[in-house]
Amino acid sequence: MKDNYYITTPIYYVNDVPHIGSAYTTLAVDVIARFMRLCGKDVMFLTGTDEHGQKVEKAAANKNIDPQKFTDELSEHFRNLCEVMNISCDDFIRTTEDRHKQTVEKFWQKLVDSGDIYQGKYSGWYCVRDEAFYDKSELTPEGLAPTGASVEWVEEPSYFFALSKWQDKLLEYYKDNPEFIKPQSRYNEVVSFVKGGLHDLSVSRTSFNWGIKVPGDDKHVIYVWLDALVNYLSALGYPDNDNFKKFWPANAHVVGKDIVRFHAVYWPAFLMAADLPLPKCIVAHGWWTNEGEKISKSLGNVINPVELVEEFGLDSVRYFLMKEITFGSDGNFSRSSLINRINSELSNKIGNLVQRTLSFVFKQCDARVPEVEQNFASLAYKSTLLQYAVNAAQTNIKLMENFEINAVLDNILNIAEQANIYIDNQAPWQLKKTDIIKMNEVLYTLLETIRFIGLMLQPFMPDAACKILDQLGVDTRARDFAHLNENFALQSGSVILEPTPIFPRFENAS
Repeated sequence: MKDNYYITTPIYYVNDVPHIGSAYTTLAVDVIARFMRLCGKDVMFLTGTDEHGQKVEKAAANKNIDPQKFTDELSEHFRNLCEVMNISCDDFIRTTEDRHKQTVEKFWQKLVDSGDIYQGKYSGWYCVRDEAFYDKSELTPEGLAPTGASVEWVEEPSYFFALSKWQDKLLEYYKDNPEFIKPQSRYNEVVSFVKGGLHDLSVSRTSFNWGIKVPGDDKHVIYVWLDALVNYLSALGYPDNDNFKKFWPANAHVVGKDIVRFHAVYWPAFLMAADLPLPKCIVAHGWWTNEGEKISKSLGNVINPVELVEEFGLDSVRYFLMKEITFGSDGNFSRSSLINRINSELSNKIGNLVQRTLSFVFKQCDARVPEVEQNFASLAYKSTLLQYAVNAAQTNIKLMENFEINAVLDNILNIAEQANIYIDNQAPWQLKKTDIIKMNEVLYTLLETIRFIGLMLQPFMPDAACKILDQLGVDTRARDFAHLNENFALQSGSVILEPTPIFPRFENAS
């Protein structure tokens, strides 16, 4: 039986079209999901849109359109991004769907039944842009939210969630599960926040209408973050669907660092109150800047991922976003860095290795995998080059389990670098004149190394990896990671396709 693996993006707030940050998060989860499928896991990959709340209601009113129509239009942009970026999600959840509303109502009732929701009156600072409540101590000297957004004083009747009741249990859980929040800096931040004292959380509003009504009290709308977080359950059909029993708890919620508190404090407390197991890991990534500047509409430097793909090509953009920064850290988008990675890494290293090797084999070996001794595959796997590839493949599984995405790409690129050194040192074009048997063995070793590279590149660049494996003649049924060993090595005499360049250089550096 396959191991189950449930991974999610946050659901994206539909107050604007997708930007590089949402593309980055979704792509990272797509890479992890594809990788885990290739490892043989039964994967559930969820993304979607968060469509309720005061911010959406205001934005729709400003455009003089119905909130549902407003969210329908913007949600479609996020669906479109999934197509443009070749995202392999298994479900796309919208918080305006009936299946989600019904789950939220059931979850709310569970919290009521546990005694964790009570009525009162909320007085405090609320940030519409962040859809978040802030203590006075969290505001900046200028009276703004920590994110720089404006806050307003709110006084209204409210239902409260008894968050303070769960403070000690949360701290105990963090201590017993140090891998629950990644990276370590975010773990430390969350623990510090909770140690500072938790106050009961207002979980309903009466000053606007766009949201899910509190069951039995339609004057109140359920707080958008309680509503939104439940999406991870509603997509599985909580509480009775087989998918819920199969996939919960989630293996990972991947989120931006700005929403760690909601996922690592509020969400675990809600789940504890509902007597549900907690997700295994909250993985937080950093923010992007653009050419060293903070990205903002006012600066006019927002990066449109769709336009990026149109200019540079999908696989190049996917590679750059996953390679440029250590996952979990902040990073900078630089056009020159993107072009440099396309040319120096994809074209010069991987692309050049594939093209020069397959072109030589196609011309000199009658478009077939070179003839070698029957036991040569076993000998080849004892070579320094293929040993390096095998070790990298095994290491990559551990790295991805720890969400070290860019390190996996580093290893793949290193294999290509070693293979380029090998082909230069062995010089099969010279061996053709002196030792055909040795030439065939060198070429076979290179082709088998390229097979490893093609297999391991699949989560990152599905189209390019497919072209590499197609050109090698690798059966489509032999492309998961179980085939990363000598038992599935290329067969002498099998046909290869005429190679075409997979990673052309990007010449327009304007």
